[in-house]
Amino acid sequence: MKLAVHFTPVGVNAGAVAGKPVLVIDLLRATTSMIVALAHGAKAVIPAASADDALKLAQNLEKGHVLLAGERRAERIPGFALGNSPLEMTPQAVGGKTLVMTTTNGVQALLAVDGARPVLVGAAVNFSAAARAAWQAFERAGELTILCAGREKAFALEDAYAAGRFVEAIVPGKRRRSLEVNDAVIAARELVKKFGNDWKKAVTASAHARYLKERGFEQDVAFAVQMDSFSLVPVYADRRVTTMSHVQLQNAE
Repeated sequence: MKLAVHFTPVGVNAGAVAGKPVLVIDLLRATTSMIVALAHGAKAVIPAASADDALKLAQNLEKGHVLLAGERRAERIPGFALGNSPLEMTPQAVGGKTLVMTTTNGVQALLAVDGARPVLVGAAVNFSAAARAAWQAFERAGELTILCAGREKAFALEDAYAAGRFVEAIVPGKRRRSLEVNDAVIAARELVKKFGNDWKKAVTASAHARYLKERGFEQDVAFAVQMDSFSLVPVYADRRVTTMSHVQLQNAE
């Protein structure tokens, strides 16, 4: 049984995780925003590497049923209908729509593991459901990679702490001695020891949270630490993020 954490997508070999389960985390804010959008009725979220790619992808979708969403360094991309705030993903805004989304961190992490199977989308807001789905995938495959989006290809405290929380939830204490783990798993668990179960304390200690607060996104940070607000687990497959049923999730594995 192998368990690995990567604190950024840098150095992650897409070929090495092809056909294997991956859990992607971008707590502030992309994975949180995707979860909220799908919970509020969005049909799908299509990740795009850049704003230009997003525009091209949107051109191939039915007009009136697609929304462009995204940001660069927390600022909404000019001309896009939505940014990357979970608070924007209301039922009125996203219901029945397909979002084409590009972000600085989270979307890039998803694209980095294109071909892994399943690719689960996790955050605090769907923690228990995502941990359960990741555990099931881990048990079947015998291995799991937890990928943190990080912040501009560098370590981000909030994602690393979330990874540690997922490790603790997915692997019972008695089984950890028999696991093959990388150093980042150990480091992530140390963050959990430091902050305990206090999502707010861990996340608000991060530089990214301070950056968002300085730019007026304090409510986004507060929203992102609300554990288990939703019970769905988005899955990235076939170049789009959708909500899949339990049966479909098993088939995706």
